[in-house]
Amino acid sequence: MVTETLKHRIVQAPLAGGPSTVELARAVGDAGGLGFLAAGYLKPDALRDQVRELRAATGAPFGVNVFVPGPVTGDPDALAAYLETLDGPGEPRHDDDAWSEKLAILLAERPAVASFTFGCPPPGDVSDLRRAGVEVWVTVTGAAEARQAEAAGAAALVVQGAEAGGHRGGFEDTTEPIGLLALLRLVAGATRLPLIATGGLMDAQSVAAARAAGAVAAQAGTAFMLAPEAGTHAAHRERLGTEAPTALTRAFTGRLARGIVNGFMGDHPDAPRAYPEIHHATAPIRAAARKRGDADGFNLWAGQAHALARERPAGEIVRALSRPD
Repeated sequence: MVTETLKHRIVQAPLAGGPSTVELARAVGDAGGLGFLAAGYLKPDALRDQVRELRAATGAPFGVNVFVPGPVTGDPDALAAYLETLDGPGEPRHDDDAWSEKLAILLAERPAVASFTFGCPPPGDVSDLRRAGVEVWVTVTGAAEARQAEAAGAAALVVQGAEAGGHRGGFEDTTEPIGLLALLRLVAGATRLPLIATGGLMDAQSVAAARAAGAVAAQAGTAFMLAPEAGTHAAHRERLGTEAPTALTRAFTGRLARGIVNGFMGDHPDAPRAYPEIHHATAPIRAAARKRGDADGFNLWAGQAHALARERPAGEIVRALSRPD
């Protein structure tokens, strides 16, 4: 398993939508952790370019995360009603985020790890990746998902606790979020696959707790978002590392995600389950807010423990997560 080769069993979460950069993944890998590129929302050509740029920049192993496509929203009336509350929405289209093209890139470029979020890839795709020498990880939020991923041929599971920032990575987007330590024990009771813990891991003590609960490695996202190598927006950076509360919302994308509470979340408390339709509908609204630096107008993904985030180089963060400062 790739994590067994690492100097530090610290995995950088993919951080799709801006914070993910080649520079961040390189810095994490060069420090002895496992860096990740986020394929989500990227055009296939851009993903291929990033993979090749990262491979040219480092000899360290790295991973690529891909979103598993889901069905069209089951409640078009609720979606239409929500769109009426938005000022200048884009087209609420459904797509598969270029699934086939991105899978082909994984098979051709062969990163050390391919991780999957929002579902379990078909067993045939998992088998293809395994034959190509790519280790397959699947994000799970419950024991039933863990068993399904194991049956599909996953090599390891990313166990995402309720504390995690960003999107809930589970299959159905309907289950009640479970705290990381309880979830690790539930999943450990359902499968013997290696577990990578994620959710609220901001320091060495929390990483040690996750390891004690059965994880072989720790995946951190929010902890890296203030690193200079991350592509985190300046207005987002200003609210990380503060006492600002977080909450779960579907307002920005139609899929449950944890972010720092802001004006947009407060104005749109009743968004339906409709991903990626709402993601596309709010995209121009969020882009305009980022352009004007309005932190109340776009998603500020962050985990529950973001108050512990500190601005320091990614390599220092890897080492700090591995041992107490």
